Amino acid sequence: MDERYQVSVSPHVRDSITTQKIMLAVIIALLPACVMGVLNFGLHALLILILTPVAAVASEYVYERLLHKKITISDLSACLTGLLLAMNMPPEIAWWIPVLGAVFAIIIIKQLYGGLGQNFMNPALGARCFLLIAFSGQMTTYASKGGFIPTVWDVAGTTDALSGATPLAYLKLGEHFDLKALFLGNVGGVIGETSALLLLIGGLFLVFIKVIEIRIPAVYLGSFAILTLITAAVRGYSDPFIFTLEELCAGGIVLGAWFMATDYVTSPINPKAQYIYALMLGILTWIFRLIGKSSEGVSYAIIFMNCLVPLIENYTKPLAFSIVKEKKAKGKEEQA
Repeated sequence: MDERYQVSVSPHVRDSITTQKIMLAVIIALLPACVMGVLNFGLHALLILILTPVAAVASEYVYERLLHKKITISDLSACLTGLLLAMNMPPEIAWWIPVLGAVFAIIIIKQLYGGLGQNFMNPALGARCFLLIAFSGQMTTYASKGGFIPTVWDVAGTTDALSGATPLAYLKLGEHFDLKALFLGNVGGVIGETSALLLLIGGLFLVFIKVIEIRIPAVYLGSFAILTLITAAVRGYSDPFIFTLEELCAGGIVLGAWFMATDYVTSPINPKAQYIYALMLGILTWIFRLIGKSSEGVSYAIIFMNCLVPLIENYTKPLAFSIVKEKKAKGKEEQA
């Protein structure tokens, strides 16, 4: 007798949570870090934070209009993509570069693969890597002029735009940086990654309202922290524990762990796959940052693992209940 469950055509469960509500929640969670970016870097940073999402939304509208597809800009996914891309931009970059990146993210990475839910990598990070290759000079020139609050650079009297003048450049040499400044955010870097505190608050807010699960950021940051602590101790850095905290607060790892590695479309669905995915993210980021020549590596780590998600899910696919039951029955028969 066939004891498999017979079910009707999906969907079987309906919920009031919509894509628009999820995207809006993530945007709200990112706003405190955006405000800190404007306070740090001034009105040009605000211009980037406005123009890039507008360009992303406009690109999606024009593409769908021209191809006579359903207009989907109201789901806010394009707006979120543009905002994440803007937060990954140097504060004094020419405005047209992130605008071009927004068009690339929406048209090339998202729409050409079928739109929301079909893209194989995070569109914002894919566009950032595209811009890093196409405009490497502009994308790696950081500045701290024009802000409304003093940064570490202002206190030191170095307010000129300097290539690679970020905390990670110092940590790469095994030197310590101001941990308090890294945690609060009054340091140099890209617009939206400087305040680990505000990004952490935003991430925990998403966990609290059950938009994301904590397992990916926890395993990602935890595995990276353990490997960094061991590396710092082996290399003889002074106070490896403080160095590890500085690495966790510096660069884009907090932004990436909470807001990009957890992307619904490009991250695994089942818990076992999520643990593997997050662990590999931590290992790859550690390799890029502390073993390789680059001081940063979050974007490349997430994109690389995005491409491996189908493979991970294939090998961690949970068995259906009836199949598990059949395997147990078969095992008992063989024992008999």
